[in-house]
Amino acid sequence: MKIIGTQWKIVEKLNNLQPRKGEDWRITYASPTYGGWDLIVECIFNNLEDLDKIVSFCRTDEDLKEWIDATTTLISTKRNFEE
Repeated sequence: MKIIGTQWKIVEKLNNLQPRKGEDWRITYASPTYGGWDLIVECIFNNLEDLDKIVSFCRTDEDLKEWIDATTTLISTKRNFEE
């Protein structure tokens, strides 16, 4: 965090983030953490372009770019079919 104490403002802003028409993604979880990272955000998306939109928003939004010092993106997969 660039500014101490902004983690809950970031959580609120991200939880209110909505996809535009035709986009298929959503923020499913956001919470402050303790340790190496200050915040964890979980989102679901169907293609990497939508993930790019979410990450780019965090890096370019007028408020968030003042509050966030750096981002680390980790991608996890989950099977969406029955075996």
